Amino acid sequence: MTSDEQAIRDLVATWMRATAEEDLPRILSLMADDVVFLTAGREPFGRKEFEAGFKAMQGRASIQGSSEIQEIQASGDIAWCWNKLSVTITPLGGGAPKSRSAHVLSVLRREPAGNWVIARDANLLGEAQ
Repeated sequence: MTSDEQAIRDLVATWMRATAEEDLPRILSLMADDVVFLTAGREPFGRKEFEAGFKAMQGRASIQGSSEIQEIQASGDIAWCWNKLSVTITPLGGGAPKSRSAHVLSVLRREPAGNWVIARDANLLGEAQ
């Protein structure tokens, strides 16, 4: 495994932990300033909209997830990662948990400091199968 592949695996694991811990500053540190998210049924959105959506969920639901990385390819300062994402959102005020799963494709960019960040993310989460 290359050091780039390990760094990207670490980024994905950190994102999953930070989400479960509701650590928004940590999540934001893992994405590019010009990040674009592509999701089903919604127009593309960026960092500002991601942050607002995350804040709206804080304290209202717990989010637990897992990621099974299928493939990572890196070339220079660009990489992509394909994984199987599973997420369960449990309302804190009661109600049934909702599980979602899908394959996700992320494009990453190496920053001048040497760290990888998510630059583009195509996430088509739907009902878990």
